[in-house]
Amino acid sequence: MTVNGSDDVLLVHGGTPLEGEIRVRGAKNLVPKAMVAALLGSAPSRLRNVPDIRDVRVVRGLLQLHGVTVRPGEEPGELVMDPSHVESANVADIDAHAGSSRIPILFCGPLLHRLGHAFIPGLGGCDIGGRPIDFHFEVLRQFGAKIEKRADGQYLEAPRRLRGTKIELPYPSVGATEQVLLTAVLAEGVTELSNAAIEPEIEDLICVLQKMGAIIAMDTDRTIRITGVDKLGGYTHRALPDRLEAASWASAALATEGDIYVRGAQQRSMMTFLNTYRKVGGAFEIDDDGIRFWHPGGQLKSIALETDVHPGFQTDWQQPLVVALTQATGLSIIHETVYESRLGFTSALNQMGAHIQLYRECLGGSDCRFGQRNFLHSAVVSGPTKLQGADLVIPDLRGGFSYLIAALAAQGTSRVHGIDLINRGYENFMEKLVELGAKVELPGKALG
Repeated sequence: MTVNGSDDVLLVHGGTPLEGEIRVRGAKNLVPKAMVAALLGSAPSRLRNVPDIRDVRVVRGLLQLHGVTVRPGEEPGELVMDPSHVESANVADIDAHAGSSRIPILFCGPLLHRLGHAFIPGLGGCDIGGRPIDFHFEVLRQFGAKIEKRADGQYLEAPRRLRGTKIELPYPSVGATEQVLLTAVLAEGVTELSNAAIEPEIEDLICVLQKMGAIIAMDTDRTIRITGVDKLGGYTHRALPDRLEAASWASAALATEGDIYVRGAQQRSMMTFLNTYRKVGGAFEIDDDGIRFWHPGGQLKSIALETDVHPGFQTDWQQPLVVALTQATGLSIIHETVYESRLGFTSALNQMGAHIQLYRECLGGSDCRFGQRNFLHSAVVSGPTKLQGADLVIPDLRGGFSYLIAALAAQGTSRVHGIDLINRGYENFMEKLVELGAKVELPGKALG
């Protein structure tokens, strides 16, 4: 990764507990997808609780390139999207907007319905392991799309109306489930999706589509059935809060021996995380407006942890919590079953003084996609260890926030490079750090 000048570096003076209140808004893993869904409608849509993050700006730009009018609504964090005049976009413009995000792949179904064709350039996103897009294209072929690979990307055509189909996912992928939902709602006939993802953000996207006029049924066996309709309208929807950001701040409270009230955090979507947080020794208190997370004093406890798809322990919760586990007494065992390269961030923690050993073996009982594939996807964390400030280069979104937590918990000063990547999923994170009393600064600029 290249370091893009002082604006992309944050100096963190560690050793101060984070204390105070911050707010989380709509989920990064829902809001951009709900914005894409607006393309399917014949009337304007109104989305509330929208965070000011880079992924939202990318999708907003792509919508506008395709003729969708996007404007602020009446309340802060509200967007009104009018898809009355959807049109083709210039290939170079799409590429310029889409290079840093994987979300453009989800434009395929809606654009095939609205225009009969779509173009998808090469895709970006966090480098945390294999996230193949081939399955997305295979799904679209099953609906009847024709796909031509070109030098600058993939060109898709729908010579006739897309048709419902039967699809079984080899793994309950969130992205593939979103692709099927956004394509099937206007396809002719019934689509049956087996082994679907059932994350809260998927359920919220289904709520959005149902408000637009879609017919979608979820069974208890991870099967989703979509009956295609001829036309969809607009929606008015308040996005569910970002449970992944909320858990990141909870882990920051634990690692820094702090006390953070996360306004907007909701118990229902975080129950698995809350159980684990309590086992480690963290304290929390829930009210109607949010959740307070704090370190109650005493020693933190080591745990055995396996990530999994919902309703299991989310992979995006793992990295921030691992930083807190460096301060727990004993050996904690982590088995990452979702992304094969997600534990790579621990090498920087070891440079700061942590004792983390990675293994290729599955250190856990859950089924794992990587057990025979030679990936370092299990970890043993030995603690507690004192962390020291260091030079850190952010590898990905959640790993980047984890580096911030480690720098805040460490003694001394850290230089954290590549902080712009954190803007993809954490709204105003530097302002929130200042509000919580963190001693941070951009070289040459004052914060707070």
